[in-house]
Amino acid sequence: MLQITKHKSIAIDEISITAIRSQGAGGQNVNKVSTAIHLRFDINASSLSPIYKERLLNLSDRRITKDGIIIIKAQQHRTQEQNKDEALKRLQLLIQSVTITPTKRKPTKPSRSAQTRRVDDKTKRGAIKALRGNITE
Repeated sequence: MLQITKHKSIAIDEISITAIRSQGAGGQNVNKVSTAIHLRFDINASSLSPIYKERLLNLSDRRITKDGIIIIKAQQHRTQEQNKDEALKRLQLLIQSVTITPTKRKPTKPSRSAQTRRVDDKTKRGAIKALRGNITE
């Protein structure tokens, strides 16, 4: 089970994990050992709640295809097991990012004392300007 939140987890059989050969330069294991991991997760066929599915499908993430399949390729580490853990962790973080509901912004307004202070300052400034205007004329 891949734990997403305290109450929600995904069964591992919903995730397709395939070992592939890593790209790039390497040592003795080049072109011989499949150490990279190719992870595929079908959002529409998963057991996630419809809200999370909708949020995932609306994400503008290059790892999510138009068909609603998350594709993650992990090849940072030298061993297949470490790359598998890395791919599962990336999937977990991606799904966790849509579980957080943003709090609605409450527009604030200035307090009554701040409003009176502002008006008082304006009247004082207006009085000063009025006095200066009378002296120069």
